[in-house]
Amino acid sequence: MDNLLEWRKHKRKQLIAARETLSETIHQQWSQAISDSLKQGFPKLQKMNIGIYWPFRGEYDPRSIAQYFLRHGATIALPEVVSKDEPLCFRKWLPGIPMKEGAYGIPVPVEAKAVRVNAIIIPMVGFDQHGYRLGYGSGFFDRTLATYQPHPLTIGIAFEIQRLENIYAQAHDIAMHYIVTETGIFRTEDHELKFIPTFQCADE
Repeated sequence: MDNLLEWRKHKRKQLIAARETLSETIHQQWSQAISDSLKQGFPKLQKMNIGIYWPFRGEYDPRSIAQYFLRHGATIALPEVVSKDEPLCFRKWLPGIPMKEGAYGIPVPVEAKAVRVNAIIIPMVGFDQHGYRLGYGSGFFDRTLATYQPHPLTIGIAFEIQRLENIYAQAHDIAMHYIVTETGIFRTEDHELKFIPTFQCADE
């Protein structure tokens, strides 16, 4: 595609605006559906080191589901931007711990232990039918995933209004293992998103 950067910039603006203009009621309903799918479809997260994110610009808020996984034995970590071209550093998070303002004004834990995560719940500005994520354009998550061998379990989170036919993935883009929206759980299989029943996901 000619001028992919401009196209992605335009799509980001559209998709973020659509998300930010959702009514509080609809946002809560869709968010609850996502939380239910995460809880019922991914029991294995209960014993894992999970990277989450601090909600930004109308994103699904993962903090309540994070507390659920915490209660069942998981370790939860939030990403910190170390520098522009470095991978993210995940730092251990618990509700109520001291926080400071990090990059883009997003809170990060203060002097918390660094955690090597084996699962990441990842926010998405958009996503496509091939399991690829459209982010904010800084490349932090892709850069971070590239440093992990094997890759952590990746679960992209978005609302259906953020679904695109194709984001025209580039060589550095990494497809999500799963994507969860208010309509359910989708798994990336052979470069295509496939709906997967919650019980089947839980059994994998």
